[in-house]
Amino acid sequence: MVDEIAKAQVTWPGGDVTFGKIVQMEVPAKIIYEDDQCLAFHDTSPQAPTHFLVRPKKHISQISAAEDDDESLLGHLMIVGKKCSAALGLKKGYRMVVNEGSDGGQSVYHVHLHLLGGRQMNWPPG
Repeated sequence: MVDEIAKAQVTWPGGDVTFGKIVQMEVPAKIIYEDDQCLAFHDTSPQAPTHFLVRPKKHISQISAAEDDDESLLGHLMIVGKKCSAALGLKKGYRMVVNEGSDGGQSVYHVHLHLLGGRQMNWPPG
């Protein structure tokens, strides 16, 4: 199990994606929310006291590969993130992040929204 989760950190475009295994319940995850369009779960390598991901069930490798008809789905991820943040008590705020490509820090090639909170976020971010 640990090897599968670690493998997600070194995926490449077109490579094996652990997120799919989480959806198929082949890799355990602390699920926060699920509907027919997306899944929200706690990050296995949190970068803040609260750090979770919202990923669509539809495979979209990265934002640059999204189609115009993905607009509603991508907006849905943000609304789900907002609702999950409220449910997790992030009353003072949070940060939403989508990484794009290698220079953007993308290590898992399946679109996902990071939500980080529970501490003061710095600017610039990195």
